[in-house]
Amino acid sequence: MKHFKLWVFLAAIPLSGMAQELKGDALIPFDPAVKTGKLKNGLTYYIRKNAKPENKVDLRLVINAGSILEDDDQQGLAHFMEHMCFNGTKRFPKNQLVDYLQSIGVKFGQHLNAYTSFDETVYFLPIPSDDPVKLEKGFQIIEDWAFNTILTPEEIDKERGVVLEEYRIGLGAESRMRKQFMPKMMYKAHYANRLPIGQKEILENFKYEKIKKFYKDWYRPNLMAVIVVGDIDVAEMEKKIKDHFSSYENPKNERPRKIFDVPNHKETFVAVESDKEASSARVQLVYKDYSEPKPVLTINDMKDELYEGLFSTMLNNRLEELTNSPTPPFTYGYSFHGGIGARTKEGYQSFAMTQEGKQLDGLKTLVEENQRVKKFGFSETELERAKTEWLAMMEKAYKERDKTNSESFVSEYQSNFLTKEAVPGIEWSFNAMKVLLPGIKVNDINGLINTYIKDDNRVVVFTGPEKENAKKPTEQEILSVLNQKDNNLTAYKETEVAKSLLRNEVKPGSITKKESNAKLGTTTLFLSNGAKVTYKKTDFKTDEVLMDAVSFGGTNLYSNEEYKKTQWADGALTDAGFSGLKVNDINKFMTGKIARVFPYIQGTTEGFRGSSTPKDMEYMFQMMYAYFTDLNLDKEAYEGYKVKQAAYYENMAANPNSYFTQEYLSFLNKDNPRFNGLYPNQKSWTETDYELSYKKYKERFDNAADFEFFFVGNIDDKAIEEYSAKYIASLPSSSKREKATDLGFRLPKGDLKKIVNKGTEPKSNVRIMYHGDTPYNAKEALAMEALGEILTIKLVEQLRENESGVYGINASGYLNKIPYGSYRFNISFPCGPDNAEKLTASALREVQKIIDNGPEAKDLAKYKEGELLDYKKQIKENRTWLSNLKSGYTEGENPENIFKFEEKVTALTAKEVQDVAKKFLTKDKVIAMLMPEKS
Repeated sequence: MKHFKLWVFLAAIPLSGMAQELKGDALIPFDPAVKTGKLKNGLTYYIRKNAKPENKVDLRLVINAGSILEDDDQQGLAHFMEHMCFNGTKRFPKNQLVDYLQSIGVKFGQHLNAYTSFDETVYFLPIPSDDPVKLEKGFQIIEDWAFNTILTPEEIDKERGVVLEEYRIGLGAESRMRKQFMPKMMYKAHYANRLPIGQKEILENFKYEKIKKFYKDWYRPNLMAVIVVGDIDVAEMEKKIKDHFSSYENPKNERPRKIFDVPNHKETFVAVESDKEASSARVQLVYKDYSEPKPVLTINDMKDELYEGLFSTMLNNRLEELTNSPTPPFTYGYSFHGGIGARTKEGYQSFAMTQEGKQLDGLKTLVEENQRVKKFGFSETELERAKTEWLAMMEKAYKERDKTNSESFVSEYQSNFLTKEAVPGIEWSFNAMKVLLPGIKVNDINGLINTYIKDDNRVVVFTGPEKENAKKPTEQEILSVLNQKDNNLTAYKETEVAKSLLRNEVKPGSITKKESNAKLGTTTLFLSNGAKVTYKKTDFKTDEVLMDAVSFGGTNLYSNEEYKKTQWADGALTDAGFSGLKVNDINKFMTGKIARVFPYIQGTTEGFRGSSTPKDMEYMFQMMYAYFTDLNLDKEAYEGYKVKQAAYYENMAANPNSYFTQEYLSFLNKDNPRFNGLYPNQKSWTETDYELSYKKYKERFDNAADFEFFFVGNIDDKAIEEYSAKYIASLPSSSKREKATDLGFRLPKGDLKKIVNKGTEPKSNVRIMYHGDTPYNAKEALAMEALGEILTIKLVEQLRENESGVYGINASGYLNKIPYGSYRFNISFPCGPDNAEKLTASALREVQKIIDNGPEAKDLAKYKEGELLDYKKQIKENRTWLSNLKSGYTEGENPENIFKFEEKVTALTAKEVQDVAKKFLTKDKVIAMLMPEKS
C-alpha cells in the first residue's frame, strides 16, 4: 500500500513555528540530512550518513525503466537484462562478480539482489564500508551494471535456461487465472500485455541484438538514480558518484520515456475465474480513480494522504471486528486506497478471502460496509482511536530515528526519484502530524467514500477452486450485489471500551535474589514463586522490548489420542480472548498501546513470545498474566475460528506444491501414530475437542516456576523489577519440573524414494534429505551449518550457472539436541520434469565431491566472510540476544558462547566440514520428487 511513505524513516525542524508553516500549498521540506543532486548527464543521486548497521553501506541503482517499455519482440527482456547484469561486466567477466562479492561476505540472493517491475528495475548492493578497496569495488559494480554489462551470446544463451526456470516457477493456478482477468483489470492498458516475466517463446528465441537494444535505449543516465546510505563520509561518496558516473552520456536521439495510462471505462467488468489447482476463494473489488495519482508535495497533499490513512484504519478496524465474530464473513478482509499495479492509476480497493462457495456473501459484506460508511459515516470515537494509532506509530518511528537501518532510508529515496514522494524526515513528519491531527474532523474523512465509490470504472474479480457440480456466481448476481440498496443498514454500533486487561486482583509476590553477569550484561531475578526472570538492557533500539518465556513439556506429554483431538484446536485458544474480554474488546482497549503477547505450545516446550515499547511494557506483562491465569473458554469463538481455518485449509491440497509436501510428510510419518496429516479436513474437525484443548492449555500453564522468562531491549531496572514481582511472582506455581520427552518415533531408515504426481503444468520439485540419530556435538553442529552454506554455493554454480537447470536451489543442515540427538540435511530445488533426475544426479555429485575432497578453500572462505559479516550486524540486534539467552536455557549451552562465535567460525577447517559430510551424508537418504500428473 502507498499510505504514508513520507511519514516513515526520515529528519529536521522544531515544533515552534510549525503551525504557521503548515498552510495549504506550502511545500513539504526536503530532509536536510540527505545530500541530493543531479549530474550534468541527468543522473540523480542521494547520499545519507547512517551508522546503523556499523561499517556497512547500502548501494542501490534505480533504473526508471521496466517491462512497460519493451517492444513487442522484447517481452521479458527487461527482467532478462536484470539477470545479465550478474553474468559478466567489463570489470567482472562471466560469474566473477558474484564470486567476488561472496568472497567479501555478500551472499547472493540474501544480501545481493534485484527486481524488475512494470516501471522500474532496481539493484541492491550492501557491502562493508570500512575497507576503501571494497567500497571502490562496490562503485565499480554499480557503474558496470549501469553501463558496462557484457552481453555475450554465450552468457545470454546460458541464462535463457535460468530465466525460463523462473518463468516455470510462476506457472500454475494463479498465473492461469491472472491471464484471464488481467485484460479487465487493466482494460485497454499496455500494462495488461507487459507482465515482467514476459513470453516463453520470446525468452527462448529472441535475437541477441534485441536485449542489447533494450540496454542501450533505457540504461541511460537521465533515467537513473544512485542511492548511497550507510556508515560513510558524504563528501567522499559524492566524489565517487561523480568520478564513476559523470563521463557517461545519454544516447543521441534517445527514445522518449513514455508514461502509459490505464484508460477509464463506463462498464463494470466482472471476472469469475476458477481453477482445479486453486487453493482458496478470493474477492477483489476495485473502483478506479478517474485521474492519475499526484505526488505528495504540499501540506494539502499531506493532509489528503492522512485522510486516506485514517479512513482505511477505521474501516479495516470494522472489518477486523467482523472476522473476529462468531460468524465471520471471511477469513480476512481489508480495504484501502492506493496503486493497482500501474504507476499511473490508483483506486479504492476491497479484498477478502472467503470460504469456498461464499464469495458472493463476502462481496456483499464488503459492499455493505462501504455503504454503511457512505450512509452514516464514521463516529468521533472511531476517529480518535485511529488518530491515536497513527500517533503511536509515528512516535515509535520518531524515537527510533537514530537507530533506523539504512535499507529503510534507501527505499524512501527510491520513491522520491520514481514518483516524487516527499522526503521531509521523521522529525518534521512527527511534529507536523502533532499539529495536523487535532484539526482533522470526522466530516473531513466521511466525504472520501463519495469520491471512492462509483457506478463505472470498476472491476470485480472472483478467483477460486473449480469443482464438479459447483455453481459459479454469475455476472448478473455479482452486479446485483454491487448495486444493492442500503435500505436495511444501520449505523455502526460502538461498544464500551474496557477499563483494564485484568478483571481479578493481582496479589504481588517478591524478588528473593538478584544475580548479574557482567560479561553478558544480564540480570537475573529469582522470584518468590520459583520463577526466574533474566533481562538484558541494550541501546540497539530506543523503543523496543522483546520477551520470550519458555518451559519444557509441550504436546509430547499428551497421549496420542489427546494430541489428535487438540492439534487443530490449539490455534483457536487465543481467539477466545482473556479476562472475560473478547478479542475485539482487547484490540479496542489496546488502541495506541504497542504491546503484544502470543502463547504457544510446541512439541517439547510451551511459552510466550511478546514485544512492546518501554512505555507500554506493563501491558505486555498484563497480557502474559491474563493468558496464564484467565484465558476464556468460548465455544462461539472456536466455531468462528473453524470457519476461517476451513476456508484457509479446505483446498490447500489442490495446490501441487502443498499436496507434494503433504504426501512427502505422510510418507516419512507412515509409522508415526501421532501424524494426523498436514492440513485439517472435515473428519479432523469432527474429531477435534476444543474443551480438551483448553484443559491441556491450562495444564501447560499452571506452574510458573517451571518457566524461565527472558527480556531484551531498552529496559528500565525499576520497572521490570516491579512488573516481575507483580505479574510473574504472583503466578501459580509448584515444585514440579518437567523435561523434554522423546516419543521414540524415528523416520524410516535406508535409501528411499517417493514420486508424487500432481499438477498440470510442466513443473517439478525435488527434495533430498539425509537424517538420523547422533549425539549432539557443538563443533559438528557448526560444521554442518557451514556444509549447507558451502554446498549451496556449489549447487548454484553447477545446477544454475553451468547447467542452467534451476532458478534457485538451497542446502541446509543442522544438529538437534532436544528431545534427542539427531541431524537433518536438506537439499531442495524446483525444475523442469525432464531434468529432475539429471539435476538430482548433479546435486548428489556435488555432495560426493565434498565427501571425497572436502570443500574448496575459496568456498570455505566465502562462508566465513558471510557469517562474520552477518554476525557483526546481528550481535547488535535485540532479537539475536533474546534467541541466544533462550537457547542457552533450552539447549543447556553457555550463552557466553556468543562471544566465541567469530573465533569458532575462523577456526573451522575444511577437514571438519568434510568429516561431517562423510559422517552424515552417506546413508539414510530420502529423495522425493513432485512430477506432473500423467496424461
